[in-house]
Amino acid sequence: MYVAVKGGEKAIENAHRLMADRRRGDTALPEITDAQISEQLSIAVARVMAEGSVYDRDLAARAIRQARGDLIEAIFLVRAYRTTLPRIGYSEPIDTAAMEIERRVSATFKDIPGGQVLGPTFDYTHRLLDFADTAPQPPAEAEAGDAIDAPHVMALLRKDGLVEESREQWAAALPHAPTTNAGTDSKSESDVGDLTRQSLSFPADRDLRLQNLARGDEGFLLALGYSTQRGYGRTHPFVGEIRYGEVEVEMFAEELGFAVPLGTIDVTECEMVNQFKGSAEAPPQFTRGYGLVFGQSERKAMSMALVDRALRADEFCEERNAPAQDEEFVLSHSDNVQATGFVEHLKLPHYVDFQSELALLRQLRKEHEERQASADKQEAAE
Repeated sequence: MYVAVKGGEKAIENAHRLMADRRRGDTALPEITDAQISEQLSIAVARVMAEGSVYDRDLAARAIRQARGDLIEAIFLVRAYRTTLPRIGYSEPIDTAAMEIERRVSATFKDIPGGQVLGPTFDYTHRLLDFADTAPQPPAEAEAGDAIDAPHVMALLRKDGLVEESREQWAAALPHAPTTNAGTDSKSESDVGDLTRQSLSFPADRDLRLQNLARGDEGFLLALGYSTQRGYGRTHPFVGEIRYGEVEVEMFAEELGFAVPLGTIDVTECEMVNQFKGSAEAPPQFTRGYGLVFGQSERKAMSMALVDRALRADEFCEERNAPAQDEEFVLSHSDNVQATGFVEHLKLPHYVDFQSELALLRQLRKEHEERQASADKQEAAE
């Protein structure tokens, strides 16, 4: 017997109170603060900012605390808050070549201009739980923030014509700041699209694909990127360069006629060198994938670069026979906020729908039993 759950508004209010109690935990312990989360859980904060599409550490930290550490729920909270914010314009393209580098590594060249900068990383740890409570010791030699001349590694290959040139001229295409929040700004065909102001349609240009991937779920992209390494759309990748650090953000002020600085943000950039292609008209060249995300998010940036390259299959006349190469599959299912809504709505009441299917099933079973009984009766008569 299917019995409807009762309680209504009072039950929901009590559920909220219980959630607040569980979120606070043992009151004998100090309450965690947003500042502690921002400073000590910085990678979680970076993910919430990236997938929530808002660069605000304090906001992301508050969302993580409110969500009891559920990062997808925190991303949902940030996205919802983002919709209340006014759009005042577009920033200029950030110059990652001028990044104040904290970490910068390449897997393709041992010696690179500016050198390898190990920076903060889990790569060489033993992955053993550390039960020591001692304060960390400062590094012997400060690397973070060093002013170094570090041109992109891809420039070395591009200089010799060994890597394909980007088909998108990002700096030239990005529109200077519109002064209205309305979604009806008139833009030329060469302008970069804005996924937050227009619905995704297929086929999607690479600018919209990259925006979608930057907001996409890290775990989903990681799985797709891993699948390409296992042969499902093989692209034979090498990490050309990963760099993490601060970059300056500028906005073009029309009344002044030049760009003015707004501040700095932390970003991780990954350029992936992939298998080479050639044709009768063009010499063989390496192809590439690209990833850029807020904060120190190397796994996400690498996964994004792998999937970006897989989605470029049509550009290189490759067969699309793997999930990571299917544009509609990847882009339509990468958004964890949308996925959460569809999956978690199943927890909400569906009494009417279920009862209708239950009634239909009982009717079909009754008709089946009647047919079976009639067949048995006819067989016995014969």
